[in-house]
Amino acid sequence: MQNIAVLCALESEYLPRLFQENVFFSGLGKINAAYKTYEIINTIKPDVIINFSMAGAINPAANGLLEVGKVLQRDMMTCPLAPRGITPFSEEPLHLLSGYPGVVCGTGDSFVTDEDQWLIQNEVDIVDMELYAIALVCERLKTPWRSFKFVTNYANDSAEPDWLENLTQGQKLFDEILQTI
Repeated sequence: MQNIAVLCALESEYLPRLFQENVFFSGLGKINAAYKTYEIINTIKPDVIINFSMAGAINPAANGLLEVGKVLQRDMMTCPLAPRGITPFSEEPLHLLSGYPGVVCGTGDSFVTDEDQWLIQNEVDIVDMELYAIALVCERLKTPWRSFKFVTNYANDSAEPDWLENLTQGQKLFDEILQTI
């Protein structure tokens, strides 16, 4: 059996039923997620980190529980040093790949409530606040990662109340996925 670590942002997003001893919570945002990912890898040395959390949809067809195939950083904006999404003076590519088919996730430390043409042009399906940081730490420390996101809201004026209302609906679906991994 694999040594699996499950990483979520908030305790309210996932009440663990499986792998209870290896479920961790980072708090919101990229810095918290990066720190917790690094801590998990150096402490329990998992075979894989599986991220589960909520996401907002950019693509109107995105709904339910989705696996992420690639992730990009949506709030790195340093023009003219580098195009949006690229960290200047860094060798990381625009997209980090999970190795599994799935949707495109855009990570940033902001709640998306308006249309963003850059996200549409880069074919971003969903947005979150942690995955890019988790994936980048995993890539640097050579630890495989997977991510499952439950769409709670769409990037519009009702994003916040929809997110709050749908926060726990993806837990049962995620447990079903965990049983197959």
